[in-house]
Amino acid sequence: MDERREAVAVKSRGNAKERVGLVISTAMDKTITVAVMRLVEHPLYKKTSKQTTKFKAHDAENACGVGDLVRIRETRPLSKTKRWRLVEIVKRAE
Repeated sequence: MDERREAVAVKSRGNAKERVGLVISTAMDKTITVAVMRLVEHPLYKKTSKQTTKFKAHDAENACGVGDLVRIRETRPLSKTKRWRLVEIVKRAE
């Protein structure tokens, strides 16, 4: 019965944004800093450039290390700057 409720709750969160990025810091307890890179095209000159945005995400088990590729999902505010939660570690650092 509990599994069914949990599955319904997960389905209703369809509008949450997800990003894939690189862990650049694990200095805080249960928090990681993730750098997400995107390509932006200049509106007039059409040159593409890289832009990086840093997000703070909740890592409950302190499982991530610097250099890991991770997937994060938007969530309710967990602290002053933390609005994302770790979903999975896509690739471990070597």
